[in-house]
Amino acid sequence: MAKRAYLFPGQGSQSVGMGADLYEHVPAARKVMDEANTILGFSITDIMFGIESGGDGAGGAGGAETDAAAVLTQTQNTQPALFVHSMAMFSAMKDRFAQPDMVAGHSLGEYSALCAAGALSFEDALRTVRLRGELMATAGKVRPGAMAAILNMEDADVEALCAEVSRGLGTLSSAPCEDGADIGIVQAANYNSPGQIVISGDVKAVARAVELAPERGARRAILLPVSGAFHSPLMDFATEGLGKALAALSINKPTCPVFLNVTAEASLDPDVIRQKLVEQLTAPVRWAQTLLAMQAAGATQYVEVGAGKVLSGLVKRTLDRTTETSAFGTAADLDT
Repeated sequence: MAKRAYLFPGQGSQSVGMGADLYEHVPAARKVMDEANTILGFSITDIMFGIESGGDGAGGAGGAETDAAAVLTQTQNTQPALFVHSMAMFSAMKDRFAQPDMVAGHSLGEYSALCAAGALSFEDALRTVRLRGELMATAGKVRPGAMAAILNMEDADVEALCAEVSRGLGTLSSAPCEDGADIGIVQAANYNSPGQIVISGDVKAVARAVELAPERGARRAILLPVSGAFHSPLMDFATEGLGKALAALSINKPTCPVFLNVTAEASLDPDVIRQKLVEQLTAPVRWAQTLLAMQAAGATQYVEVGAGKVLSGLVKRTLDRTTETSAFGTAADLDT
């Protein structure tokens, strides 16, 4: 029997105006968004729709599209915005489509997946996601970092390049450059699909890896516009605060298997889920491995729930171009 996997996007899938049509045309989605505004104490929907900057630390001034995009892409805003969009969409889908046999989410999307599977309540997940974004934003200021996409290199070759540049991967001790300056560390952060890996770390280390990658076989190496070195040890500042919040959180046994970023394995164990959510801050997102594991578990249909279609593309590139995918992010998607 065919099994259906629901996938939930993370940072990078956001866009100004996200969810506005759902709010206008789908009552179930509007209810979720209004609840989110009440829980947060400011209008996350205004930030999503590009109406204004919002309050309570949202930051920035609204108005021009560039200003709206700048506010939305602040990590502390992006994460709850994406979570709210995914959960509003999921709520709208509940009565129309079959429920998932398994779920997974990319980075921040893991919280959406856990909420969809009943492991986290909407309120608890939203508050935690907002805190996670704030902590990660602060971590990016405490120790500035960078990220880059490396295209057309084997996983092992990227890992070897990062280890060479870091000269001591897995520690926060800096390594000297040729000129005697500190270069820091860099590691694989997102295994998105075969031939598409994102690296993360100290600014100089990432820049050096980008410089060397074409010599090692990469088709391209592209610096990404991010505010921190996510999924690397540079996020260590955020682990204590998030760990305390998760320790106080009630996590239920999921209603279906949740494939976790850190291990690329399914879990129904609340204690394991809690531990891996903390580890996820500094560990790589093993997304390609997760998709392969879901396929091995019987998934034949992959449904992306939330903003954009990034994950649908990664499914095609990781599994097979003929793999059945669908993306639900707008009101119109509910009728197709």
